[in-house]
Amino acid sequence: MAITLERQITEDEKNHIIERFGRKCYATGHDISDTDEIHFDHIRAFVMDGASEIDNIAPMCQSHNLQKGRLPLEDFRVKLRIDEFFTRGQTLTLKDELLHFKEKDIIKIFGETVYHEESNSEIELEFNNQKEKFRLYICPTTKWKYFYANLPVSIINSDDDEDGNIGLQPRYLIQDKVFDLYRHFQNNTVLQPSLARLYKNKILVFDGQHKIAAMLWGERKIFEFKIYINPDPKALNKTNIAAHDKFAQTRFFSSVMIAKLGSQFGKQFEEYKNNENEEKKTEAGFVKFVKLNEQLTNADINKRFTSFLYNAVLDETTNNLARLVSKGNRGSAEYPLTMDLLNKSLFSNFIYRNPTDDDLTGKDYKRDKEIENVIRLCNIIHGEIMHKWDSTKSVNDITQNKLNRMFRSKSIMGWSELLRDAIAAKLEISDQDEKALLLYRDLSEDEFEKIKKIFRRLVSWSLWESPVNSEIDRVLADNLN
Repeated sequence: MAITLERQITEDEKNHIIERFGRKCYATGHDISDTDEIHFDHIRAFVMDGASEIDNIAPMCQSHNLQKGRLPLEDFRVKLRIDEFFTRGQTLTLKDELLHFKEKDIIKIFGETVYHEESNSEIELEFNNQKEKFRLYICPTTKWKYFYANLPVSIINSDDDEDGNIGLQPRYLIQDKVFDLYRHFQNNTVLQPSLARLYKNKILVFDGQHKIAAMLWGERKIFEFKIYINPDPKALNKTNIAAHDKFAQTRFFSSVMIAKLGSQFGKQFEEYKNNENEEKKTEAGFVKFVKLNEQLTNADINKRFTSFLYNAVLDETTNNLARLVSKGNRGSAEYPLTMDLLNKSLFSNFIYRNPTDDDLTGKDYKRDKEIENVIRLCNIIHGEIMHKWDSTKSVNDITQNKLNRMFRSKSIMGWSELLRDAIAAKLEISDQDEKALLLYRDLSEDEFEKIKKIFRRLVSWSLWESPVNSEIDRVLADNLN
């Protein structure tokens, strides 16, 4: 329901508003045809002290006026622009928004170089042909130096992965959160500054990007920061991940955690493999080394190791199924698969998730081959059925209803286990220990053809295509077995 005017405006006032704005919808600026009805609404909402005067009223098309519900007109206008920005993808950070604003000519530049000089108690920054001094503080635990500053958008950037280095930005932007904060900051102060580091003459934001992203939509150009000066990236990354994963009110999306921990663990793994000090290198040896070196718990090290494996499998350049995996913790019509769902189904049945004692340089070490095989299995699933996923289709569509049934949580958890057992039988693997390592081996083209035929039989099960609200829907909802 749209917010209505407190008083009815006259025909003369309507004509005056149309003369001022033209027959253009205030929401997006598109033309309103002569045959379409024009609606009129407050630019600043009446409930937010917006006056019912013609200077505060703008024309809208009927469609947008109905869409905006109870939002103030200006907020709805910003919401549409935010929605447009988020069509760029699921993995957007503050850097993507800054690029978007630059492309739209809302800002001229961002991420410019900053030069600095330190004394015992001050730091002087030079940027935009000016110099400013700030008081220095020292962390009593890490001895890192830091300072507080209000800085312009022209010199900030997101602390993303870049040039082979792991960035400290732990999240992707959440669409609803950006809009909610945009509205909040119209009337409320910012309680805490965003966090950044001064690294290679750049101001890189790694915490509080949602605040900055939201305020940018509100036309803010200067932001409050606590800035660390060249801290140890590994130590700060570890602290940052713990802060967001264990202690934050808004937890990491599981897919983001996997990407962060997986890439970090992968770099450590490569360093370990290339270290010539060890006689025999194994996954188990590497895990023990990292655990002792960083004083991690068993749960922490297991999370890092599985994140490393999952991150390798979900390579969007080779795994066609990865495009359907949500970056959030919940699935959606467009992205039906989640990390939690995959963890409990395909990954738990087809990835050996324990570190092996196989020599990394020996012929028995098959982890790379296992990852390749799991990706190939995912591509079989995508090629046989999942490529038909269409979020625009209704539940009455036979194919879409079939896919909804196959890939709902209890269903995929059940048939993944059956699929594992069927593949093991077809490959003549009966030993339980060997079944746990089902794809941790070399597989021939003939063996993969057998796997494809098994999955094809699963897809062709007639009950998947039962009419809507059949008995199978109750069974799938109630009972994993």
